[in-house]
Amino acid sequence: MGDRAGGRRVTAPGVALELTAIEVAHLTSLVEQFSALVTEQESDAGDPAIARLVPDAYADTDAAREFRALTESDLLQRRAADAGLVLATLLRDGAPLRPEELDAVSAEAVVSIPLDGERLSAWLRTLTALRLVLATRLGIRTEADGDVDDPRYGVYEWLGYRLEGLLQAIDG
Repeated sequence: MGDRAGGRRVTAPGVALELTAIEVAHLTSLVEQFSALVTEQESDAGDPAIARLVPDAYADTDAAREFRALTESDLLQRRAADAGLVLATLLRDGAPLRPEELDAVSAEAVVSIPLDGERLSAWLRTLTALRLVLATRLGIRTEADGDVDDPRYGVYEWLGYRLEGLLQAIDG
C-alpha cells in the first residue's frame, strides 16, 4: 500500500534525491517561508496564494465559503506538517544549511536525501504547493504566463524540474 501524493499513489520503495549543499540551503529557506505562510494564514486571510492552496470546492459562493470555513485550517495544518517533514529531511548534522555558511567548495558538495513512504509523499506535496505559491506570486495561470526575467521564475522552474525528477524516479 502506498501513500497518496497529489492524486498519485506512491508505491515506490524509495528514491534518493541528490542536491548540492547550496540547493539544500536555498530549499530549506523556501520551505521555511512556506511553512510560515501556511501557519500564519489568519493574518494572510486575503492572500491569493492561500486561496490557491485551498481552492473553492463548490461553484456556489456561499457553499464554497462554508466548506472553506470548515476545512481550510485543517488543510493548511497538513501542509505545514508536510513542510516540517521536508525540513527534517534537509537537516545536516541536526542543523539546517544556510547559504552564507557555505564556502565555494562545500556549496557544490552533493547531498543525498533518501525518501520513501510518507517522506516522499510530503516532498511531492510540498514541492507542488511551493510551485503553486510561486505561480500565484508570479501571475502564472498557464504555461504562456510568467516573466522569465523575474529571478523567482528560475526558482519556479527549478522546483518543477525537481518535482518531475521525483515523479520519474517513482515511475521508473
